[in-house]
Amino acid sequence: MGYITIRGHTIFGGQAEGEALVSEQGISLYGSVDYETGIVTERRHVLRGRSLRGKVLVFPFGKGSTGWARALFCLKQSGNAPKALISRELCEFVVIGAVTSEIPAISCFDLDPVKHIKDGDYLRVDADKGIVRIICRKQ
Repeated sequence: MGYITIRGHTIFGGQAEGEALVSEQGISLYGSVDYETGIVTERRHVLRGRSLRGKVLVFPFGKGSTGWARALFCLKQSGNAPKALISRELCEFVVIGAVTSEIPAISCFDLDPVKHIKDGDYLRVDADKGIVRIICRKQ
C-alpha cells in the first residue's frame, strides 16, 4: 500500500488515525463550535455545519486566544473533539489546547499539510515522531 509522508514538529505526542477534516481558513473553537455536538457554527466558515468529532483536523492556524484551548478541552470532555490536530503554523493557544486536552498534535511541516491533505483523506498520525501518513487519497 502506497502512502505519502509529511514531517513536522511535535506539539503533543501520541498516535491517531482517521478521516481528515481540512480547512483552508484558520479556525476558532471558542464560540465557533458547539461543544455538545462538535459542529462548527461560525457563520462564514468553510466547515460550518460539519463535526470535528473523531476527525483529524487539518488547518493553517488557530484564530482567537486562550479561549481556543478551553474550547478544545470542553470538546474533549464531551467526547466531540478531533482525534488529532495538524496545524501549518504554531500557535501558542493550539499548543496549550493540545497539551491540556492530551490530543496528538503536529505543526511546522516540511510540506504544507493544508495543500497536500485533501478533505476526506485517511490519515495515520504519529505525533511522537512528528509524522503524518496520507494512507488513502480521496478521489
